Amino acid sequence: MFDWLLPEKHAIAILKKDHEKVKGLFEQFEKAETSAAKKKIIEQALTELKIHAILEEEIFYPAVRSHVGGKVMNEADEEHHVARVLIAELDHTTERNDHHDAKFTVLAESVRHHIKEEEDEMLPKAKEVKIDFEALGQRMLDRKEKLLTDGIPMDAEHAMVAKAGGKEDTPAKTAARKKVPVRRKAAVKRATKTRSRSSR
Repeated sequence: MFDWLLPEKHAIAILKKDHEKVKGLFEQFEKAETSAAKKKIIEQALTELKIHAILEEEIFYPAVRSHVGGKVMNEADEEHHVARVLIAELDHTTERNDHHDAKFTVLAESVRHHIKEEEDEMLPKAKEVKIDFEALGQRMLDRKEKLLTDGIPMDAEHAMVAKAGGKEDTPAKTAARKKVPVRRKAAVKRATKTRSRSSR
C-alpha cells in the first residue's frame, strides 16, 4: 500500500516499475497487428524479463528470503525457471514458427501470475525486513547498467535448449506430426490389401 510514496531508488519501487513496464509490453503485443510489430515487442520484453530475473535472483531474493519464507520464495524460483525455459525457446525459434506467438502469450500469462503473487504476497512481507532498501536498489541499478553494457550471460535454461539443438519434442512439432501417422496407416492398409489380392 502507498508504494507510490517509496523513493525512486527503493528496491521494491524498482521491481514494481519493471513489472509495470513488462505488463505494458504484453498489452502492446495483444494489440499489435503486424508480425514486425510483434517481433519488436517480443525482443524488448525478453530483454526486460531476463534482466529483471537476474536482479531478483542475484540481489533481491537473497536479501529477503529468510524473512519471507521458503514456500513463497521457492515458488518464485520455480516460476522464474518456467519463464526462462519459455524465453530460451523463444530465443531459439523465429516468428515464422506457428507456435511462436502462442508461446509468448503463455509466457505473458505466466509472468502476470508471477507478478501478482509477488506483489500480493512477497513484497509486502519483504518490506518488513530491516535493511537499507535504497542501497539495495542502487546495487540493482548498477547491476542492470552492467548487464546492458556487457550483455546478458547465458543461463541454464538457454544452455539446455541450445543443447537440444531444436530436436526437443515441442507442441509445435507434435502438431506437425499428427497427420503423418494417419497417412502411414492408410498406406499400410493399401499395401496389405494389395498383398492379399496377389496371394490369391
